[in-house]
Amino acid sequence: MNFRVGHGYDVHRYKQGRKLILGGVDIPWEMGLDGHSDADVLVHAIIDALLGAAAMGDIGALYPDTDQAYKGADSIKLLEDVCSRLRDRGYEIGNIDATVIAQSPKLRPHIDSMRENIARAAGVETDCVSVKATTEEKLGFTGRLEGVSAHSVALIYKQ
Repeated sequence: MNFRVGHGYDVHRYKQGRKLILGGVDIPWEMGLDGHSDADVLVHAIIDALLGAAAMGDIGALYPDTDQAYKGADSIKLLEDVCSRLRDRGYEIGNIDATVIAQSPKLRPHIDSMRENIARAAGVETDCVSVKATTEEKLGFTGRLEGVSAHSVALIYKQ
């Protein structure tokens, strides 16, 4: 088997008047994330990890923020498209592991729904998707409630 690993990272600042969407879940909170699409920082990091593993570029190359077609785009739909492109190249997804870094809100109550959404979009079992959340103990831009970041790694393979 041909195994490949990719890493993804994304960051978005908080913005009043936007929904907070993480892992395809609309999380009730006073601010959302700013971005051209729905600004789902978690899914964006996962997309970049998958694209990186396949050496297919990054999210900005496939879905540029200069293209109005992606204005307000549902990132879960973009993830579905990326996974379809991977399969067209003969790849399957082994697993996805991601960490969201946010001081607030508390994300634990939403993690299972995030995992289910991501697994469904990726066409894998839920136990192939790990999502974790942590704070930075009030340090840095996430600790100051300026935004949210996420890291992800993904394993893909060809048989």
